[in-house]
Amino acid sequence: MSMQNVASPATRLTSPRRNSLTHIPGDEGWPLIGNTFEILADPKGQMERQAAKYGLVYRSHLFGQTGVVMLGPEANEFVLLDQAKIFSSMHGWDKILGRLFPRGLMLLDFDEHRLHRRALSVAFKAGPMKSYLAELDKGIAARVAQWKAQPGPMLFYPAMKHLTLDLAATAFLGAGLGPEFDEITEAFVDMVEASISPIRKPFPFTKMARGVKGRKRIIAYFAEQIPIRRANGGEDLFSQLCRATHEDGALLSTQDIADHMSFLMLAAHDTLTSSLAALVGSLAAHPEWQQRLRDEVRDLGLAAGEPTTSDNLEAMQLTEMAFKEALRQKPPLASMPRRAMRDFSFKGYAIPAGINVGISPMFTHHMPEIWPDPEKFDPMRFTEEAQRNRHRFAWVPFSGGAHMCLGLHFAYMQAKCFTRHFLQNLEVSLEPGYTPEWQIWPIPKPRDGLRVTLKPAANP
Repeated sequence: MSMQNVASPATRLTSPRRNSLTHIPGDEGWPLIGNTFEILADPKGQMERQAAKYGLVYRSHLFGQTGVVMLGPEANEFVLLDQAKIFSSMHGWDKILGRLFPRGLMLLDFDEHRLHRRALSVAFKAGPMKSYLAELDKGIAARVAQWKAQPGPMLFYPAMKHLTLDLAATAFLGAGLGPEFDEITEAFVDMVEASISPIRKPFPFTKMARGVKGRKRIIAYFAEQIPIRRANGGEDLFSQLCRATHEDGALLSTQDIADHMSFLMLAAHDTLTSSLAALVGSLAAHPEWQQRLRDEVRDLGLAAGEPTTSDNLEAMQLTEMAFKEALRQKPPLASMPRRAMRDFSFKGYAIPAGINVGISPMFTHHMPEIWPDPEKFDPMRFTEEAQRNRHRFAWVPFSGGAHMCLGLHFAYMQAKCFTRHFLQNLEVSLEPGYTPEWQIWPIPKPRDGLRVTLKPAANP
């Protein structure tokens, strides 16, 4: 496909007439607001009720627009593989992320996406990943030591959020940032908060206004630092991107680097906070699995303070299975929006160009015909034997196809490294009778911060 055929941010898609979808069953909810409040309050339950009533393809009205929801592994495969290049990720995500994280990798399409993804992949090769592991290992070990020194009740989610932000800043921006570190991280936090704010315009004193101001500060920092990083080098992700090139040998532009860095820090921070909180919450609720993973960590034979190696991480297969199960139960994104660039058909339904299309990892990950007793935490679902005959798009926490998460190995690395230090040093539990309540949209988050109790592990 030539570049002139690639959808660009300037592409204007005309929304199809509302009656062009009347042949698709569904319920568009209330006038104007449609099903929006219902899906925000309980996305999993709302989709399950609609699917039970209308089937796995149905019409819905969300955020002011009528669209089509396509559920199940076959829909995931059709949309994510997108062999015919029908679905625009940029036009799907732009209203949510475009103001604060424009032209991040998830907001690029087709050939342009492929070119940028190839350039960015240099930052996730073996050499840089080894450097990231060393920084993550030190940062996690130091924070876990602080928790161990002050055991007792704590709110785990905000503590984890603070840690993942520090780790992302250190591994991605480099150690020794100096006095600007706090200012940069505060600006980034403001951007993240604004991205999920219901007020989408930067009116004075709103989260969006603070987010827009934070983005200006972040962009200015990156623009100032790029020539310095190109001259001095470094193993952090930012320095890697400053030296990355396109296929023709041209360096990435200052704007491209700033946009990619902003988006990668979002992905490495908020989604990992959610996923690691889900894992710890499940281990606290299932002490038998907590002990099995602690035994696996103990079998590594690492003394306290000894660095974690990539070989150690490779040996942590039970930990990987438990992390995958946490991602199954609470995938970082309940749904993934796309927009059709031209007419297509699926499951016998003709769907016109310009329509919004949504698929849902959350729904697929809880289909009882694929995952028996889906609410049960069971890492054994991810043994080789259990996975052998499962549809390859039945588990999609990292998306799939061309937009498969570029940092998925970074996520596994951080999850295993964290688990090693956490379980080697601490035991975690929930209060009797306490079941954390989670909000699912836009990213899973425990409503009360996830109340846990920590105590030093009996036999570290």
